Amino acid sequence: MASLKKDITLIGGIGQMSTTLLGTGLFMVPAIAANIAGKDLLWAWWMLIIAVCPIAMTFAALGKRFPNAGGASYFVKQAFGSRLEKSVALLFISVIPVGVPAAIAIAGGFAQQLLPSFLATPIVSQLLIVALLMVVNFAGSKSSSRLQTAIALGILALVGLFLWKGEVNSYDSVPHHLASIDMGNIGNAIAVMFWCFVGIEAFAHMGEEFKRPDRDYPIAILVGCLLAGAVYYSFSVVVLKHNAYGTPELNTTSVPYLANLLFGAKANWIISLMGFLACFATINLYTQSLSRMIWSLAREYKPESSLAALSTRGVPSKATAIVGITLALSCVFGQLSGIDIEIFLTLANGIFVVIYLFAMWSAVRLLEGTGKVLAMIAMALCMIVFVFIGLAMAYAVIMLGLIWVAIPKFQARKTHATKQ
Repeated sequence: MASLKKDITLIGGIGQMSTTLLGTGLFMVPAIAANIAGKDLLWAWWMLIIAVCPIAMTFAALGKRFPNAGGASYFVKQAFGSRLEKSVALLFISVIPVGVPAAIAIAGGFAQQLLPSFLATPIVSQLLIVALLMVVNFAGSKSSSRLQTAIALGILALVGLFLWKGEVNSYDSVPHHLASIDMGNIGNAIAVMFWCFVGIEAFAHMGEEFKRPDRDYPIAILVGCLLAGAVYYSFSVVVLKHNAYGTPELNTTSVPYLANLLFGAKANWIISLMGFLACFATINLYTQSLSRMIWSLAREYKPESSLAALSTRGVPSKATAIVGITLALSCVFGQLSGIDIEIFLTLANGIFVVIYLFAMWSAVRLLEGTGKVLAMIAMALCMIVFVFIGLAMAYAVIMLGLIWVAIPKFQARKTHATKQ
């Protein structure tokens, strides 16, 4: 049976994990959440980061015990069998035409500021990003992890500059007035802020490619989550101090607004570059994860097919090409249809919450002792987020139901065709 190359180091894993979580969220979520929670935003971050710890630790424990390119669906298989594994895997793959193109559209908006005028159109910039994704992914996971580590260092430096120029002090950095906080607003803010920690499930697909998965994979998840949480918290402090929120337009342009306020208009190109790189880092890992999910299914159930083959660099080339073509077509459709990006993001968010929920449920069945207790806490937290998201979960639940019903029918037809 073919195996992926073990090229990812601890530092590279931390870089991949942290940049995946930062991505598009850094440029929207702190200001949107501040608009909801106001001065209580810092309390919301503390609560969310504490809540995410059991989820991250559970993913770390599962990945250490079951390092596999199938990620969350492989964990589900160990706990519940192959039918639910396929359902969760296909649910994750269904994010290709909705979630990733939305992130590409956001990255394309930054890229347009950097491209020459004849290329600075939405559809061209997005297709160029897809092409760049294919170049990076075909180069192998080692090159990809190095790139994302460099991006992570760049984001840390940028947020450090915002803190310095924003004259943030120790008083600004800690939450106040615990007795008067509004838990309703904090809960609504956390439902939005959970987007910042969507990505742990994608990183689960990379466990098989770590040089030392038993040691480095859990550390990469935990350190990456804490590092991303610290960056989000620090930037939120700057947003609050300089009131970079309050209107729909300002909520989505808080980073350029702060850059112009603190550094002047000449710094806008740096923000555009870092915005593009941060978004690209997230999209890159999802592209890797999706291709490995397709490859993992082929390796498990149809190992003789060309989808299960690897290139000389250890890359699932055909699966990667399928993801790339689907992304390109989805970007074109998104532009021509004029569907709002927020709709795509909402649909994708529901899918991720369902995958988290099943991964945590699997951990309850697979882990023992402290690991089982943490998994139960994590599962309860995922249920709370599920409730907060509300009707937006309908798409993911319906998709999972349709896939669950379709799998045995598809298998029956395949068996019948084989007999004939």
